[in-house]
Amino acid sequence: MVKIQLFFTRQRRAIVVLITALLVLAEVVRWSGQLAVAYQITMAVAGVIGLLPILLTAISSLQVRLISIDVLVSIAVIGAFIIGEYNEAAIVTWLFMFGEALEDVTLQKTRSAVKQLADLAPQTATIIDKNGMTHQVDVDFLDPGTHVLVKTGAKVPVDGVVITGTALVNEASITGESRLVDKQVGDEVFAGTILEDGTVTVKTTAAGEDTTFGQIIEMVETAQDSQTQTQHFIDKFAKHYTPVVLLVAIVVGILTQNFRLAITVMVLGCPGALVIGVPASTVAGIGNGARRGILFKGADVMDRLRHVDTVAFDKTGTLTEGEPAIKTFLVLKGDRQAIINKAVAIERQSAHPLAKAISAYHPQKNLHPTAIQTIKGQGVRAIIAGREYLLGNQQLVSEVVAKGSHLDREIGRLTKAGASLVIFASADQAELAIWGIKDQLRPRAAGALQQLKQLGAQRLIMLTGDNDKTAREIAAALPIDEIHAGMLPADKAAFIKSERARGHKVAFVGDGINDSPALAVADVAVAMGSGTDVAMDASDLVLVRSDPASLVGGFRLAKQTVKNMNENITIALLTVLLLFIGLFAGYVEMASGMLIHELSIMVVIINSMRLIKYSPKN
Repeated sequence: MVKIQLFFTRQRRAIVVLITALLVLAEVVRWSGQLAVAYQITMAVAGVIGLLPILLTAISSLQVRLISIDVLVSIAVIGAFIIGEYNEAAIVTWLFMFGEALEDVTLQKTRSAVKQLADLAPQTATIIDKNGMTHQVDVDFLDPGTHVLVKTGAKVPVDGVVITGTALVNEASITGESRLVDKQVGDEVFAGTILEDGTVTVKTTAAGEDTTFGQIIEMVETAQDSQTQTQHFIDKFAKHYTPVVLLVAIVVGILTQNFRLAITVMVLGCPGALVIGVPASTVAGIGNGARRGILFKGADVMDRLRHVDTVAFDKTGTLTEGEPAIKTFLVLKGDRQAIINKAVAIERQSAHPLAKAISAYHPQKNLHPTAIQTIKGQGVRAIIAGREYLLGNQQLVSEVVAKGSHLDREIGRLTKAGASLVIFASADQAELAIWGIKDQLRPRAAGALQQLKQLGAQRLIMLTGDNDKTAREIAAALPIDEIHAGMLPADKAAFIKSERARGHKVAFVGDGINDSPALAVADVAVAMGSGTDVAMDASDLVLVRSDPASLVGGFRLAKQTVKNMNENITIALLTVLLLFIGLFAGYVEMASGMLIHELSIMVVIINSMRLIKYSPKN
């Protein structure tokens, strides 16, 4: 029976076309004045063809002790045959089958965001072998380390690092941002992005389902198949609702002795719109978010997010860029460009975050320092052209710079402003400079946090391991309500636990490994897409763009999706109520009631599809 049922499912559209043709033929026969029996036979054939797939599904439902919509329709259609209403049987089965076919089409459209993502995933890659020859290979067979050639107009087929060439890449499929990103040697590229200009060779780090793009698709598909608390309730409601409708129909039939009325009650009581409305909203809402780089890991995340009243943020990499940048450069002695040339040459030998900030300068000469010595906790000592230079903190240069100097005053001023300091000094005291380096606030952080308050977040809190002075320096430009500095990972988790114990619904936003404990205990865990894999694994919501404004979009989208669900539930329940009123008032019959019922299903699906185009304005 399973094979037969599968056949009918695959041929659903063809069956609908066949029944439609038979209905048209029956009407032609009736209006042409031919034998009435020909009309009845044609309608009976149409009814039987339509009943078979519905009846098979109903039997399958009963085998697992579930009284589904198909059970109600099957009983009603068989009842129509018993009382000789072949036209009613045919029309009801046609409407039911036609409605299911339309549901399939429209639900496919609500999944369009994921389909668009999946279509962007390249299936093959041009690899470069050891002999320099190129070959086309299926991406699923690529191993890490494989060299892949990507030319202008092609999709990047793997995650990897550029080893030769330069390019402009459209990363909209990953970040949602359509602006072109310049890629040079050493930069990361992602599968599914489009190389708009240039040619590069990429060393593969991940391919196929293991790429960032593949994980995004998998995450969204899983989320779309998940259920909200509302959906769980509706499923339980429908499970008990359909037997109640069957019981009511039996009681009505016994009390009124009107078999036709009883089977009509079964048809009109079908909760189709109620069952389909919530998952349709879920699929469309999560798909919309995926297209915008807002990845919900489950439909229940939307339920929880809209109830959040407290949002706690890690500072570094979340509210700030996480990459220190130079705010002040003061030359106290010597030539500015000469100092830059030497400092960059020395700092390029270091992986320290502050060293990277100075290395961003463009030197006019490529110098080669020797005798490089790293002094733990202080900085670097090096020789350039026979002269010794120091680059590090105040303790490192104290042996060559006298106390009470102009340098001390500048150090005090910059430290008070919350900057981290790097000092350059020559051993002969002929050259002296100081850099004030600070982590940069994300450009849209202040506006995003203000909008979160407008959306119902009553408290915005900063939880950071940094010192209090640095934390307050960053918070001064933000609408932050509380600052908790000097916190270890366990302290952040304990704070969130205590807030939840007090009755608050807490979302935590972080990006690092040290944020994982706090993410694990929050009501809603939000990870920045630029963060660590551990943080993203522990999260409920991933912001691919690493932009706090995306969190605002997530809040808006969650509220709109749940609102859409409630609209669908209201439409479904009102339709059933009005149909029963119309039935007992004598205005609604079986076929017309079934038509209205199917139209209500279409209305809730179309209403859900509005979420596909919804734009959460920031």
